Amino acid sequence: MTDAAPTALAASGRPGRVPEDSLLASVLLSFLATAGLFYVNIMAALVDGLITGAGLTPKAAGLVASANVYGAAVGALTAVFIIRRLPWRPTAVAVLLSLIIVDLISTLLTAPEILIATRFVHGLIGGLLVGVAFAVIARTKTPDRTFGMLLVVQFGLGGLGLMFLPHLVPMFGHGVLFVALATFSAVTLAMIPFLGDYPSPPKLAASAARPAVRWIPLGLAFAGIFLFQAANMGLAAYIIGLGKASGLKLGFITDTLGAANWIGALGSVMVVVLGLKFGRTRPLLAGLALTLVGTWAFHFSHLPWVYLVANIATAVTWAFVIPYLLGMCAAFDKAGQMAALGGFFSKLGLASGPALAAFVAAGGQYRGLITLAVIGLLFSGLAAIIPALALDRQRSPA
Repeated sequence: MTDAAPTALAASGRPGRVPEDSLLASVLLSFLATAGLFYVNIMAALVDGLITGAGLTPKAAGLVASANVYGAAVGALTAVFIIRRLPWRPTAVAVLLSLIIVDLISTLLTAPEILIATRFVHGLIGGLLVGVAFAVIARTKTPDRTFGMLLVVQFGLGGLGLMFLPHLVPMFGHGVLFVALATFSAVTLAMIPFLGDYPSPPKLAASAARPAVRWIPLGLAFAGIFLFQAANMGLAAYIIGLGKASGLKLGFITDTLGAANWIGALGSVMVVVLGLKFGRTRPLLAGLALTLVGTWAFHFSHLPWVYLVANIATAVTWAFVIPYLLGMCAAFDKAGQMAALGGFFSKLGLASGPALAAFVAAGGQYRGLITLAVIGLLFSGLAAIIPALALDRQRSPA
């Protein structure tokens, strides 16, 4: 019994730090990976808040949100090339402090052009943080589980934001959205001292000793991630507008989105529990099929129960599928560079979805937006199944 504490300290590296592959470490790493991109989890509240609180048009609000994520994509791509050169902990601290400053500056801005530029810079900084965090996650023993915990954190806290922030904007203005983001970054900053070292694996002297990356299945995994995120986020960014256009009350809409996010976290919990027990192919097929059905159901959003069930179903499957997609990238390269590159394609999809949707939703074409999302999800599944099968075949029998 007296050996428990020393064992924990040995596993964590230094006093006060949690064991590197513990469940608590997964939670802390999830906050680190979420902080740079938390606005994605409250995207619907952000877009609607910029429309109602800052007076932006739906198209301008969507472009502001997209600029934020496009910046994140560039930042994540940058992380691919620097994660071996910079120590992740000081980098994360510097980036979090910068995010807080940019978020506080954003509370003072209302001109769409300035907001677009400012949020692009914010995304650039935050994407760097997420890329670094993804690389660190790839160095853990069970990255799929940590990616699952990441979605638990994102959906759980995102649900709170979607439930309360739309009601705070009329009282405090659109600045409350950015204050919420700055607060999240500050909380994450306080967690960093408790994380382990997670050193980068040493470069192998002989290149033959390091397995070559299989670029074709990896490229298909990247395509699957991009299409999955673009299809989901393109519709999610305007999900409040869809509800309003369908005749639903704002209170019902926000309560639905909040509940859907909380329940959706169960999808990530299932990933944490299941891991690779059933491989990747079967879970992906099941999750993608349910996502297609749930997304198509949004055509009937004028029925409140359909809007509710469709939001819950797609939240669960979103949280279930994406950890497996990101975990595939980590499986191709334990140094973390491919995981960071997977994060780039994820953010590229998260940005491109709302950017395209901004032009569709500007004309009130919500039915077209739903159909476009269904098509994107279908092609995502076709791309993702091949690398999933390849990884399942190379796994040694349990």
